Amino acid sequence: MVDAALTPTTEREPVPAWARLMLWIHKHLIFEAAGRPRIKIATAVNFHKIATVFIIYAMMNHYGNFSTGAWIYLSLHGVYGYCWLIKDLGFRDHQLDRDTAWWGALNMYLLLVAWYWLIPWLFISRQVDPSGPVLAAAVALHTLGVVTMIAADGQRHFTLKHKSGLFTGGLYAYTRNPNYLGEIMLYSAFALLADHWLAWAIVGWATVSTFLPRMYQKDHAISRHPGWAEYKARTGLLIPWGLLNGRALAARLRRP
Repeated sequence: MVDAALTPTTEREPVPAWARLMLWIHKHLIFEAAGRPRIKIATAVNFHKIATVFIIYAMMNHYGNFSTGAWIYLSLHGVYGYCWLIKDLGFRDHQLDRDTAWWGALNMYLLLVAWYWLIPWLFISRQVDPSGPVLAAAVALHTLGVVTMIAADGQRHFTLKHKSGLFTGGLYAYTRNPNYLGEIMLYSAFALLADHWLAWAIVGWATVSTFLPRMYQKDHAISRHPGWAEYKARTGLLIPWGLLNGRALAARLRRP
């Protein structure tokens, strides 16, 4: 008898209606915008990453804010962009490696990436003076987020180069989306420093409009593979519950 958990399923994981709507908007307004394809999406994203450090420094000059907190914010948010460029050079996300019309790139800025520049503006223009513990928490959260995001994308890229199907080990052992978890963590570090509801709203908008729909789309795609039911049962969509509830530690201690 064939183990049901090891056979492909004909019934895919459903994608919620609201997530399908967001994916449709991204497809038709950004990735496949009507018109002649003229710019690679990765180019538009990378320009944002390169420009961010200069835009934040310009804000610091404009508001005369050269506090220790402002310099730390510049370092965290600015250098993250160059960490992204290293990742892009080593293993670019295939979704970004396509061409779109100029207005598709503009829509990407209007719908998502330009909003991220509001977070440093909220921090610098309001002369926020975070406490030592808040600075420490932001640096820790940002560092963990960047490492998690890049390591997860690297694992996915190089695994898929050599095998197909589910990959369930490494960073994907307890969460099915460690890359998005890392991105949410690092942007949460910026919102923590900004200390304003709008900064958290921007992180929430990115999560609901982009990250979660892609997570559901991915679940729909990989649920066709053998072993999906067992993998889903022991992992979280985003949160690695097995790490938080002690299950992972208990499993490690049981190993000979």
